[in-house]
Amino acid sequence: MRIILRQDIETLGNIGDIVNVKPGYARNYLIPNQMAYFATEGAINKIEQEKKQYLVKMAEVKSTAEKLAEKFDELQVTIAMKVGEEGKLYGSVTTQMISSELALQGYEIDKRDITIVDPIKTLGVFQVKVKLHPEVSANLRVWVISEE
Repeated sequence: MRIILRQDIETLGNIGDIVNVKPGYARNYLIPNQMAYFATEGAINKIEQEKKQYLVKMAEVKSTAEKLAEKFDELQVTIAMKVGEEGKLYGSVTTQMISSELALQGYEIDKRDITIVDPIKTLGVFQVKVKLHPEVSANLRVWVISEE
């Protein structure tokens, strides 16, 4: 069955693409959830209008994310942890801890959008990556200090 996608779907394609899917998938999931239209002439015209609006909206969201990324490059987060011998932490710093500290500073960032490359298990300054938009990410400095 031929359908037109109303939004980006990772496994199928991008907004405005005409794709073939199984009839049950289209009728029972994509169409009722307003993720696609049946591929008719009227729907093709309608999706072109929606696509233009979507692209304008996404450009605004991306520019906002780029401005926020500039702020994040200068932003620092301090996390106090319990420390054992030789400066080793009890446990490690998690993305949830970083997300909570950012929330206290007024930035609502989901913990799944924060990437810690190597586990943080010692005191010091570390760089973590924060994904603000599918095309925009920023580096954030995380200071890990002793709780005492």
